Amino acid sequence: MTTVVITGANRGIGLSFAKLYQSKSSPSNNVTVYALCRSASEELKQLGVNVVEGIDVSSADVAEHIQAALKGVAIDVLINNAGILRNEVLGDIDYASIQSQFETNALGPLRVAEALVPQMNAGAKIAMMTSRMGSITDNTSGGRYGYRMSKAALNIAAVSLAQDVAASNIAVAILHPGLVGTEMIGGHGDITPDQAAQRLMTRIDALTLQNSGTFWHSNGEQLPW
Repeated sequence: MTTVVITGANRGIGLSFAKLYQSKSSPSNNVTVYALCRSASEELKQLGVNVVEGIDVSSADVAEHIQAALKGVAIDVLINNAGILRNEVLGDIDYASIQSQFETNALGPLRVAEALVPQMNAGAKIAMMTSRMGSITDNTSGGRYGYRMSKAALNIAAVSLAQDVAASNIAVAILHPGLVGTEMIGGHGDITPDQAAQRLMTRIDALTLQNSGTFWHSNGEQLPW
């Protein structure tokens, strides 16, 4: 039996993850999916997974809500997928926008992971959905201050997390999905959310303690910090 927890599961890549893991369930390996979101979409409700609404990862008390909803659940895979994208332009920077992205993109995944690590089985995996826009080396175009800064913060938090949970035989993946045609970027991308989820699952399947805490593109390319 495999238990998978996904945040931001109501749409986009999170919804595709929920569909994909649900499709992998079989008599020999029952897969139980817990789909966490602020508000469930109709498509998510129809999947037949365990939908947990009212989960806002940017909330300071999200850990309490998640622990109450998942009390007694032993977890094999945690996918921290929830995130937001805003745009800031030098000369007219909205600092509240940057702060909101930090709360959701950097602090949110850490809050969720810290809350659920005690419920994770030995050999479990945590996947942090980040972006190559959080790479300092890869930044050749500037802009997007809040998104870049929050994803860079998430990356270093995930490396620390990988070090801290290694003794519990838990591995951490830091994953860039690619340019995915989700609502967050206006639907324009190189791949669909379903394709991204499939590629990301391949990366999660390949995750071990030996490559824990490393930064990967969903296409299998290791990314620079």
